[in-house]
Amino acid sequence: QVHLVESGGGLVQAGGSLRLSCVASGRDFERYAVGWFRQVPGKEREFVTNINWSGTITYSIDSVKGRFTTSREIARNTVYLQMNSLEPEDTAVYFCAAGGVIDWPEVRYDFWGQGTQVTVSS
Repeated sequence: QVHLVESGGGLVQAGGSLRLSCVASGRDFERYAVGWFRQVPGKEREFVTNINWSGTITYSIDSVKGRFTTSREIARNTVYLQMNSLEPEDTAVYFCAAGGVIDWPEVRYDFWGQGTQVTVSS
């Protein structure tokens, strides 16, 4: 079982930056890929980016490429989402999730955090 806790959300002006953290506890976290998702009220949860177990491979949706970067610090059981050049359209609750790779970048996410709010003002 893996327990995930996100932090680092907040209110930022357009063009600003935030770094989200996803801290894991539990067994075998280092074996799992980790993904970041976001959700706006009334809309489906959207995949944003993910990173493999070793932190060597990432995959992102086109709308965040060049702006968002995910990384992981294995020794700290932590995955980060660095978000730069934020836009009002990035406003959402951001979740991290962990799971096993089916066929990269497809991952079966078994463990989810509770989410952290990111609000970008124009």
